[in-house]
Amino acid sequence: MSRISIDRADFAAIAQWVKPAARVLDLGCGDGALFRYLQQQRGISGYGVEIDDDNVLACVKNGVNVVQRNLERGLHELFEDQSFDYVILSQTLQAMRNGERLIRDMLRVGREGIVTFPNFGYWRNRLQVIRGRMPLSETLPYQWFDTPNIHLCTIADFERFCSERGIRILQRKVLTHGRPLRALPNLLGALAIYHFGAAG
Repeated sequence: MSRISIDRADFAAIAQWVKPAARVLDLGCGDGALFRYLQQQRGISGYGVEIDDDNVLACVKNGVNVVQRNLERGLHELFEDQSFDYVILSQTLQAMRNGERLIRDMLRVGREGIVTFPNFGYWRNRLQVIRGRMPLSETLPYQWFDTPNIHLCTIADFERFCSERGIRILQRKVLTHGRPLRALPNLLGALAIYHFGAAG
């Protein structure tokens, strides 16, 4: 699954949570840009998982170990329990048919998870819906007829999802135009970044 272009502020926010020399699995890794960034900034090792042929080739050119796989099939055939320190799912959750299963799989193969997604509750998205149109924005750049997104959610939705399933939210960052914000995140935040773990 290809991810859309990510602002470098997103990369930096993720890197702050990843310990040096960690083992990382990057799901839906696109061309491997995030994984390469973490290699350079944190000295990580591990793998990317990607389905698109062109992106797999780009990963190889970027020096990223990549496994070609459709994430909808899950990770059970690929990786054993607790094989990684972190499993990252960046800008891909909203395109998955069974996001719940994938998040549980993330916490099976990794000690902690990091996920980023566009916040459908962002005020600009709400305004476009009120006007009778599907949102089109920096974090939701697709038209309704060609979007890969099938399960959009808000920050409030994701936090309720975690609470109901005993998933511990360790840290959260919310960005708009690459800048962090704290006030009214579900209304003013365009991109959500979560660091989470299994129930203690």
